[in-house]
Amino acid sequence: MKFITITLIVHAPDPVTGAQKSTHERFAEVLKNALLAEELGFDGFGVGERHERPFISSSPTVVLSHIAALTTRIRLFTAVTTLSLLDPVRAFEDYATLDHLSQGRLDLIIGKGNGEAQRKLFNVTPEDQWDRNAESYEVFRSLWHENKITYAAKFRPQLQDAEVWPRPYQRPIRIWHGSATSRESVDLAARYGDPLFSANVTNPIDPYAELIDYYRDRWVHYGHDPKLITIGAGSAGFYASRNSQDAIETYRPIFAGHLKFAERLGVPPVFPTLDDFVERSSALIGSPAQIIDKVHRYHERFGHQVLHLQADASGLTDAQHRDSLELFQAEIAPVLRREIPDPPLGWEPGPIVSDEVAAGTSTESVSGIAAPITVTG
Repeated sequence: MKFITITLIVHAPDPVTGAQKSTHERFAEVLKNALLAEELGFDGFGVGERHERPFISSSPTVVLSHIAALTTRIRLFTAVTTLSLLDPVRAFEDYATLDHLSQGRLDLIIGKGNGEAQRKLFNVTPEDQWDRNAESYEVFRSLWHENKITYAAKFRPQLQDAEVWPRPYQRPIRIWHGSATSRESVDLAARYGDPLFSANVTNPIDPYAELIDYYRDRWVHYGHDPKLITIGAGSAGFYASRNSQDAIETYRPIFAGHLKFAERLGVPPVFPTLDDFVERSSALIGSPAQIIDKVHRYHERFGHQVLHLQADASGLTDAQHRDSLELFQAEIAPVLRREIPDPPLGWEPGPIVSDEVAAGTSTESVSGIAAPITVTG
């Protein structure tokens, strides 16, 4: 099993102290947490993309490029790239550049994004968001694989023998599809033989498990090898302590602060008490043995090979945050790495092909699956 930490770069008061860092301090904290993740041996670090309050993660390529310059080993994830809001050509240019600056350490998690404010900002409607997401992905994917494409797009100007530079470092690249609430993103992932990353944060396990089951069904429907299914899953919170009661008591004021913050935003709680949150959500709070057991219980439903933890302290002191992540790597990760398989397609940068590959229809491997690439819309 592989482990990554992610941040959506929420810019909000600390749930315990009420203090709020400046924007500059918050970005510095993200860089510090990325360096900590690499130091402690995590496999990846992810930065989300949002275009509305309370997030300041509107430019993940910039943040990840800075992290790429500070690190040498850890893989860099987008969590998620909101392709339904973006021009896919411009997104390709940014991420192909980042792919070079990171020397092929980039993994993309794409998704439509959500939130009314950012839809209005980019003139995207609830009715067209899924079509936009699919079209943007098809254009983006074609550009990554081909040096020249023609595509009759609906939501951007048509591309006619378009060449876009730079050519990426990894060809192909692993592109995950973020999954939270709908079958559209799941079907798109299965259609192209791409891995799926379940959000697995807001609700209990059942709706996420149902979407993963649907993904497996559609994967087979589209003719892909079931042995190559790759799934990641999130977690709603993390704090590990050698004593389970100490973990609960440390997390209690953090949970209370999150409830108050959600109330101010007008969001009703799915888990109204800490006991309910620990029991029914994907949060990993407790002793190493309890966390290992819970990950296994989720793995029985999901079959996932990648797990994400929150990168941010989010109410913990710096010492508590570091101690918890150190304990994870010392006593939890080794057991889970041994007992749960790694992703079937590996973790190193993908193969590199020449920039002189001819344009047209290719059967180049997409995320490890041989599949035809359509370059006309």
